[in-house]
Amino acid sequence: MQYHQKPAVLAVALALSALCHSALAEDNNALQSMPEVVVHGTRPDSLADGSKLDAAQLSAQKARSSDSAQLLQDIPGLSLHGAGGFSSLPVLRGLADDRLLTKTDGISLVSSCPNHMNSPLSYIDASKVDSVQVYNGSAPVSAGGDNIGGVIVAKAAAPRFAETGQTLLTGQMGAYYRSNGDASGANLSATLANDHVSINYSGSTARSGNYDAAAAFKSAGASTGRAWLDGDTVGSSAYHTQNHEVSVAWRDSYQLLEAKVSVQNTPYEGFANQRMDMTDNSSSQFNLHYNGQFGWGELDARLYDQYVRHSMDFGDDKQTVYGSYGGMPMDTASHALGGALVLDLPLNQRDQLKLGAEFQRYGLNDWWPAAGSGMGMMSPNTFWNIQDGSRDRLDVFAEWQADWTPQWRSILGLRAAQVKSNAGNVAGYNSMAAYATDAAAFNALNHQQTDHNLDLSALARYTPSAGQQYELAYAQKTRSPNLYERYTWSSMGMAAIMNNFVGDGNGYFGNPSLKPEVAHTLSSSADWHAADGSAWGLKISPYYSYVQNYIDAQRCGTSLCGGSSNLSSTNSYVTLQYVNQNAQLYGVDVSGKLRLANGPQYGSVDATAQLSYTRGENLSTGDNLYNIMPLNAKLALVHTLGKWSNTAELQLVRAKTDISAVRNEIKTPGYSLFNLRSRYEWKQFSVDVGVDNVFNRYYVQPLGGAYTGQGRTMAKNPSGLGAWGTGVPGAARSLYTALNYQF
Repeated sequence: MQYHQKPAVLAVALALSALCHSALAEDNNALQSMPEVVVHGTRPDSLADGSKLDAAQLSAQKARSSDSAQLLQDIPGLSLHGAGGFSSLPVLRGLADDRLLTKTDGISLVSSCPNHMNSPLSYIDASKVDSVQVYNGSAPVSAGGDNIGGVIVAKAAAPRFAETGQTLLTGQMGAYYRSNGDASGANLSATLANDHVSINYSGSTARSGNYDAAAAFKSAGASTGRAWLDGDTVGSSAYHTQNHEVSVAWRDSYQLLEAKVSVQNTPYEGFANQRMDMTDNSSSQFNLHYNGQFGWGELDARLYDQYVRHSMDFGDDKQTVYGSYGGMPMDTASHALGGALVLDLPLNQRDQLKLGAEFQRYGLNDWWPAAGSGMGMMSPNTFWNIQDGSRDRLDVFAEWQADWTPQWRSILGLRAAQVKSNAGNVAGYNSMAAYATDAAAFNALNHQQTDHNLDLSALARYTPSAGQQYELAYAQKTRSPNLYERYTWSSMGMAAIMNNFVGDGNGYFGNPSLKPEVAHTLSSSADWHAADGSAWGLKISPYYSYVQNYIDAQRCGTSLCGGSSNLSSTNSYVTLQYVNQNAQLYGVDVSGKLRLANGPQYGSVDATAQLSYTRGENLSTGDNLYNIMPLNAKLALVHTLGKWSNTAELQLVRAKTDISAVRNEIKTPGYSLFNLRSRYEWKQFSVDVGVDNVFNRYYVQPLGGAYTGQGRTMAKNPSGLGAWGTGVPGAARSLYTALNYQF
């Protein structure tokens, strides 16, 4: 079974219907910005809001990168796992990827790729993100389920409406250029509305060539049959993507209804830490949202649908021809259908009850068409990596918030979930023992699994004065394995290395017997600040997590995996199987600010700082957890004068020496980077200019993974380009500018 995209006819029909039912008045400049939820009454806001970034805070970051995940850089405790040019994976307090729940405009998307190339945040262009909210692992259960590390919520701007009896035509357009990689892009958004109906179109395009490191980190040369790359060029780092969306919104005094249809087309995206590159990713989404305010409380409902068609092969910088084989095509198709219903019920002046239910039905096929002809290693049949995979989730939750006094608030929550997963039988390219042995063993197993998961959360916050706030929270969070962790099956080196979503160069295969991960997290925070919140502030947030049945990896000792050498090697790529073990993570996040000067003539000068430390350990083996960000800090001076702002920023990262031995993880040296940026707003225009890595320092990304951007990447351990031991370097100096116009 394959999944195919549906045309975006519904959005056009909704738009025409809305125009027919509402005659728009003459154009004028009067407008009203409608918040996503119009609240009537005195509902108290939740104080368990995590870290927030609003449109003003995000604006300066958008000029620096086309990667929406990069917008999160200023959140303490959050770092980025390197991937493609617009597909980085957020890491929150040592937990990443599917261990975090990511929502884009209320939709919980799933990465449909054996390398997790199409990450959830890659489906929303950075220019479109209007706000971001990040909850840590001890967040209330209402934030979301099926995660153990936290929740990331990225939202586009709320629909805009005109004043009563008037017409609104508004929008914005922007463009940017970045010197490193010769990157460029543009975006456009336009809204036509009256006081009840709003129609919006938004679109964006982004492209970049390979970026350069600040020094040569490999020999100059070319993969067989491919173009020459200099020693400082990071192969397989180019990309090109386009996004389009049409939305229609309707409102009255107490209700809001939104319908959005969006499509994404990515002709290519290189991955410097994967054996393959993305050669196409086509996605279509439908998102229907309703919010109603009533005398008894608030009702929020959502229904969404997504089709994805994803393809991979060797990109322009990786060897394509292997004897009679001209590439290795890999295809994925998926369909996700989901929805949520949430009731917010004020019970009295003290108590508030939130009730909710969510569901998601997810189906996936992952197949590799035959390459070449005859009876070679990759022919004559289709290799079924996952056939008829399914993962269906149903959640219900209840959460009670109580304001005991003006100083004390508590939040208690319970979430119950059922996750059913299954997959059909598999087969290799042919009946050779290299495929047939593993396929027969997998097909003999019971594939269907049903997990019954339970989440708990308890939070207390004490605010003795306008300048102090203290919080203590505990949570039990549960995540069921994804389809690739459970149902990939081939331990043969060439096939296993194609199943890897951590970017370490190794090969992985699944384990149908995996149990859900259960994290017990205790966190606290102490926040001291000036009463007005602007003169100074200091926040310290320690945390500890014990994870039962943490999904780590163990080496395979069979002949297909490499035998005894695979078990003992310390300087090569290896083959591993996912396995449940126990782990712990702990650390602290510190952030602060201090107003150094303030005056009408020179503006304000603020010093900001943040520091994060995370440690991750496998308690079952004594090994370190993979890809844990070392101690890091960020210091900045921010000058603001009216609509002009300037930032000088210093990033400091310690060497990564606590590495995962089972994966032969690569150590990385410490480094420091200096960045400058400036933003000026004038009438309807805004201009951003900046320089990243001002002093052109060479560094290796601690979470960038292993460099496999060139060479014979089909081979598990190639010689020369792509051999074990080289990490993915960061970008050399880059000058950038962006121009935006609002109308």
